[in-house]
Amino acid sequence: MKHIVSVSLGSSKRDKATETTLLGERFRIERIGTDGDLKRFQQMFAELDGKVDALGVGGADLHVWVENHRYTFRSIQRLISVAKKTPVVDGSGLKNTLEREAVETLQREQILDFSQSRVLMVAAVDRFGMAQSLSQCARSVVYGDLIFALGLPLTVRSYAGVRRLGKLILPIVTQLPFQWFYPTGEKQETRSPRAEKLFHEADIIAGDWHIIRKYMPDPLPHKTILTNTLRKADIDFLAQAQVARVITTTPQFEGETFATNVMEGVIVALQNKRPEALTPQDYLNTLHALNWRPNVIELGARV
Repeated sequence: MKHIVSVSLGSSKRDKATETTLLGERFRIERIGTDGDLKRFQQMFAELDGKVDALGVGGADLHVWVENHRYTFRSIQRLISVAKKTPVVDGSGLKNTLEREAVETLQREQILDFSQSRVLMVAAVDRFGMAQSLSQCARSVVYGDLIFALGLPLTVRSYAGVRRLGKLILPIVTQLPFQWFYPTGEKQETRSPRAEKLFHEADIIAGDWHIIRKYMPDPLPHKTILTNTLRKADIDFLAQAQVARVITTTPQFEGETFATNVMEGVIVALQNKRPEALTPQDYLNTLHALNWRPNVIELGARV
């Protein structure tokens, strides 16, 4: 049995484990939260190294991207560098392929009509494939990187603007502690609505779930959420907030979804290659074999 473990800086309340068969291979897939404890996070990478088939970086970004430019968070790289044998993934490979293709599938099959939709993308540099696809097909997109990551009351309304700001800011930001910019541990459990007007003006809210949950107003009626990493409690929360539907980019396991880093670990294990040896086409070939599609959950009947 292949064993995939995501070690997360997020809350241990969101831990999950499941066993399944994918392309004829048995898998045990786990997510283990460290409640924002950096020392424990590093220790787990050291302890699991060589004992599992892939390790995922959860609750944090190792890399952020603007087009083909990759920027690495120094603090996260240092913590995971203790893993010498087991492949380590952060979800970038799927964010460049699966999430890009998910937007194209939703538009092509008219599950969503982005051409008639106003989109709030809460963070573009975190989910760069999705951000780029939305820039090409949506009626309008507001990118919330400055508002939600840096706390600056500034909107970016084009991907060209994301490119310019990313090249200016990311070389500096990635040298600073990651937790300054993203909720970890118990901070994932708190909510502090921000930029409520942007949420209400949008038809679709897209991007990282923890950022959406932390800053969204409540209620948020009639909206569509395009995200990932949802637990049953999150789906119930969105239903109570009067959200119309939620769409995830990775499949459900027992009614919940894992993060992209976990599912990227599955693909690395199936390919039996180091992640740096995989091309975008390798990812796409495996995704097509797995037949992973956007997962649509209608919420109206749950209230």
